[in-house]
Formats: sequence, structure tokens, C-alpha cells
Amino acid sequence: MTENKDTVGDVWEGTFVSAKKSGRTSLLESGEDFEMLDEEDIDDDPPPLEDAGGGKKGKTDDSRKTEEDKEMDTSAPVEEWLDVLGNDMLKKKILEAGQGRDSRPQKGQNVKINLKTSLNNGAVVEEHTELSFTLGDGDVIQVLDLTVQLMEMGEKALIQADAKYAYGLHGSDDPLVPPNAEVLLEVELLEVSDTPDLELLPPEQRISLAKQKRERGNIHYQHGDYAFAVNSYGIAMQIIECSSKVDISPEEEELLIDVKVKCLNNMAASQLKLDHYDAALKSCVSALTYQPENIKALFRMGKVLALQGEYAEAIRILRKALKLEPSNKTIHAELSKLVKKYSDQKGAEQAMYKKMLGNPASARSISLKQQGKSSWGLSWKWLFGATAVAIGGVALSVVIAARN
Repeated sequence: MTENKDTVGDVWEGTFVSAKKSGRTSLLESGEDFEMLDEEDIDDDPPPLEDAGGGKKGKTDDSRKTEEDKEMDTSAPVEEWLDVLGNDMLKKKILEAGQGRDSRPQKGQNVKINLKTSLNNGAVVEEHTELSFTLGDGDVIQVLDLTVQLMEMGEKALIQADAKYAYGLHGSDDPLVPPNAEVLLEVELLEVSDTPDLELLPPEQRISLAKQKRERGNIHYQHGDYAFAVNSYGIAMQIIECSSKVDISPEEEELLIDVKVKCLNNMAASQLKLDHYDAALKSCVSALTYQPENIKALFRMGKVLALQGEYAEAIRILRKALKLEPSNKTIHAELSKLVKKYSDQKGAEQAMYKKMLGNPASARSISLKQQGKSSWGLSWKWLFGATAVAIGGVALSVVIAARN
């Protein structure tokens, strides 16, 4: 069966319908590498069918060929659409064959493609000529990372993708894609090359490459793809931290550190969104190692500590940040909220202790009252006794005087 090599405009009609109706072949549903048979690997001359008995022998070549053609006609049709993940959400169709499976790119290599992205109503949302990216680094939407690695050099393909692997639940502003939209991509693989040796990369190129990865992480963060954002920030830091065989000036070293601190701050924000508090705290500590008075690192560290219940330490960190930037309303609001929460917590703890141990103040008051009553009673007894002795002494004196 020959491939249809007409223009994309001729295959638009019924593309999504045929994709959903056709059978599926899963290529990436496990971690194993799947090998696809090329046409040259298939035997064009299968062995003749055995005689079922009673038939005539010594068939001519023409009759045998006719029988073989019938056998090919009754076999299952060749599938045009391949279900890449086996979940009916990502499919690939070859428009023009490439140079063979050995020419497929690998993860970590740089690729260059022509790209046209459309919605399922035919509206074109973006077109790129010679778009370059590193395969598997998350530099592009996920559908491209997953399918370009299955393409051969020079191959043209149509790719149908669910929103999950494209622009997601919220869509995109640049390019303009509505929420939860399926897309159809026309992709042509133009070039495959190895990534440059980072150790030999000039400092300005290393800084530029790290910034690109960080900016891609920011896009993932804005779309709510926090795990992908962490991955992009991590790749940027690997580029920065790699040892260099090229001289780096102090100014360039400062620029590298500045990009790294920004990556650490953004990574901490992403980790907070993922509730990975220990990892976020580690990112903040690393950032403050390079820049001890970095406001964003101090602020996020305070937030992490508060979420971990370390209110006293969180308040100390936030006060330090506010001292460095007194006009920062965000820090002021967070600190005020945290101080109130800490005060409420202390009040609750004191109430709990009183309930467990009794009310020491009341007990002390009762004790003092009892002591006062006891002392008052003792003084009255002493006064009464002294009076009785005095009266007795006077009476005795009168008696003695009378006798005399």
C-alpha cells in the first residue's frame, strides 16, 4: 500500500475522523525500545500455499501470482495512524517517508523542524520555519518531545494531540490557543545534531543557553505545569554548574551566579506549589548561600518554614527581609498574618496547659486567702489570750490589796 503524498490541505478532510476510527499501534507504552520493520525487511516472496488436497498441481506463474495477490488483498489493511501512547490521545501519521529508522534523533540531541500548528477546525495558530530545540528538555510542548523522536530524517508527518500533550486545560496566549483544545501539527524533520560540549562553550553562550531554559521554566510555571518547570530550572543550573575549560572573567562569573539564584528562587516557588517543602527549603538555602540578602529567597524561606510549623523562625526570617525592603507590602502582609497566627497558637497552647495542670493563678489566690484567714485567726487568738492574762493579773492585784 503506497503512502498518500498529496498536500496537507488535501488530507485535512476526515483527518480526525480517520484517526479515531483506525486501529492503533502503541510505540511508547513502556520503557522498552520498539523496533519497527522497514519495508525492505519484509519478504516480498512468501512461500507458496500448500495444496489442501484434490487441487490441480503444476500451476503456472500467472496463476500463482494471482493467488498471492488474493492473499494480500484478504490480509489486514496497513494502519495509517499510529497510537503513540496507546491511550488514543496522541497519534502520528506519515505523509512522506524519511531516510530510515537509523536517522531518528535521540533524546538530548538538537533537532530542527518545520512546524505548522492548527486547531481541529482548520484555524492555523502558529507556523515556524527551522525551529530548533533540544529533544527531551521540555523546550517545546510535550507532543513534540514525544513524537519527533519517532520521526526519520526528512520525514513529514501529521500529529494529532489531545490538549493534555499540547497547551493544556487553560490554553495559551502566545500562540493564541483556546482552553482544552486538540491540535493538529504538520512536522518536517530537517536536521539532527549533537548538543555542544558545555565545557568548551564560551561563557556568553552558556549564560544565554541557561537563560533560555529558565525562561522555558517560567512558561511552564505560568501554565501550571510545575513539575516541568522544576525540570527546566534544573537543566539551566546544570548548564551553569558544569565545569569549564574556557576562561571565565569575574563579571561573567557574577552573571552565571545571578542566573543560578534566579533559577533556585523560581524552583523553590514551583516546589511550594507541589507541596515539596523540604526541597523548596533546600533551594532557598542554596540561593542564600550565594546572595544572603536576596529578598525573594528570604521571603520564600519564611513561607516554607511557616508551612512546616516553624513560626518563630519564619517570623525572624520575614523580619529580616522586611528590614532589607521596608516598603514591600507582600512581605508586610505575610508577616502580619504569621504573627497573628503565632499569637493564636501560643494562646491555644497556654489554654491547653491550664486545662492539663489546673489554673495556677486561681490556686495561688485560694492559697493566699487561706493564709490570710489563718493569720487573722491566729492574731485574734493571741489578742484574746493576752487580754485574759491582763484581766487575771488585775483581779489578783485587787484581791491582794484587799487582804492587806
